[in-house]
Amino acid sequence: MNSDLIAKAKSYGFSDKQIAHLTGRSEDEIRAWRKEKGLLPSYRLVDTCAAEFEAYTPYFYSTYDRGDDEIRPSEKRKVMILGGGPNRIGQGIEFDYCCVHASYALKEEGIETLMVNSNPETVSTDYDTSDKLFFEPLTLEDVLHIYQREQCWGAIVQFGGQTPLNLAIGLRENGVNIIGTSPDSIEMAEDRKLFAAMLHKLKIPQPANGLAVNEEEALEASKKLGYPVLVRPSFVLGGRAMQIVYSDAELRQYMRFAVEASPERPVLVDKFLEHATEVDVDCICDAGTVSHPEEATIVIGGMLEHIEFAGVHSGDAAMVLPPHTLSESVIQTIREYTHSMARELRVSGLMNVQYAVKDEVVYVLEVNPRASRTVPFVSKAIGVPLAKLAAKVMAGSSLKDLGFTDEIWPKYWAIKESVFPFNRFQGQDILLSPEMKSTGEVMGLDADLGTAYAKSQMSAHAPLPLEGKIFISVSEPDKAQIGDLARTFSELGFDLVCTSGTAKAIKAAGIEVQEIRKVSEGRPNSLDLLKNGDIQMVINTPDGQVPRADEVKIRTTAVYSRVPIMTTLSSAKAAASAIAALKKDGYDVKPIQSYH
Repeated sequence: MNSDLIAKAKSYGFSDKQIAHLTGRSEDEIRAWRKEKGLLPSYRLVDTCAAEFEAYTPYFYSTYDRGDDEIRPSEKRKVMILGGGPNRIGQGIEFDYCCVHASYALKEEGIETLMVNSNPETVSTDYDTSDKLFFEPLTLEDVLHIYQREQCWGAIVQFGGQTPLNLAIGLRENGVNIIGTSPDSIEMAEDRKLFAAMLHKLKIPQPANGLAVNEEEALEASKKLGYPVLVRPSFVLGGRAMQIVYSDAELRQYMRFAVEASPERPVLVDKFLEHATEVDVDCICDAGTVSHPEEATIVIGGMLEHIEFAGVHSGDAAMVLPPHTLSESVIQTIREYTHSMARELRVSGLMNVQYAVKDEVVYVLEVNPRASRTVPFVSKAIGVPLAKLAAKVMAGSSLKDLGFTDEIWPKYWAIKESVFPFNRFQGQDILLSPEMKSTGEVMGLDADLGTAYAKSQMSAHAPLPLEGKIFISVSEPDKAQIGDLARTFSELGFDLVCTSGTAKAIKAAGIEVQEIRKVSEGRPNSLDLLKNGDIQMVINTPDGQVPRADEVKIRTTAVYSRVPIMTTLSSAKAAASAIAALKKDGYDVKPIQSYH
């Protein structure tokens, strides 16, 4: 530990954390030692004009190489916005939308904005989005350097997703003024025990659950809860390593190979509610005044009902706004629960809640006191820029000042459908799960629910067919319901093609069907028909937790053949109502503003 050696290490890119590990000290000790010796980074402008002209774009990067510091001082009040970091499957670009709107909103309030993000492929890192942009890693060390060098008034961590949220406690401990919802409230929502205690106090039900730090504890928890259970690591991004488990063998496999569990990072084991309806709620809250938190204004921006059953990650699920099957009493219960949790958590800004509804009982799955993936969709659907309003609330405005105090319940339907990269990954099964796989999303808007769904399918996947053949192969539990759905498609003029088991169930309902061989039984089979263009749509629900090779081939061939494929009965029913609406009235196109 001498100045020359550490200066050399820093110029080579060693972080304080790495140096602490190599020298047997803590990161805080290294940071304090470095500051004492005057070893601090300087900031240089990215030369966007290749030295031909003077560059005025405020792009900065840090360096420990000796030289001038090119930061431009200003006397304005400054707020640092932490972006979402690298863009990858599982990290929604929707968070970048929220960061950009926060920057626009704070500029309107006369505040200087500093964007910190390490991803050049985003709008938040465009030259004209913020007043200053720092291309830096989203680590405690790098963020603190900028905050202290720029003497910021505050920092926003709730718009960049899980990455900046995980820094909240460390930043506050180092004197950063985190504006908006406090890190304590964030911790209460993220920490399983604190969260359970809050729900108990508010008398809000959640699915039975347990914690496990090793294989034995996980088996014990699942024995108490009963299979199926949903297992996941704590503090995850994009539902990574989440899985629905149906047996001891699957659970052992998960604990041994999928995650590293420890007392600091236990595995969460939840009772999985099969065939429950999942609902996402985004709300905005201004937390009232310090002396009168009860005066907080809370407004629900949107309630989105998932089309798929619970168990599909909310970043992947198709959703309907407003809810289309929930009873008025369930909607009112969701409203009450959302308001009481926002009040208890003293939310200032945005909050997202995920609910599961089964047999008219509303369960809370999780609460995120931050921006969510659905905020851009909800904002566009209702015509209110929620992220912008939230940034102004975090800077001190009230929702009354901003003129947004009433919930908007649209008189039209907005469908969110996800876009997937499956055609880029040869042989990858397209089944959705608690782990996020989508790379984007689209919106279908219409006064008719079926037409709105049809529009979303046109935008995201191959458009729904109006005639031709539909191949149907469903799991054993779904065979009891397939008769009614098959009748609907038959009445819409489609010919039905099935393998023996499904054909038997459909014939029992008195519907004509063409029976073909399974893939494993020889040819001609469904793969041949798909490749020849003889199948216009596929309905294939998985049989068992581990997909059979036949099923995977059928689903991937449908994707490569640009044939619409439905992997749940709920999405197949939505497709049937969409086709019926298109055949009856067709559809028209008009700008989103005309709906507002």
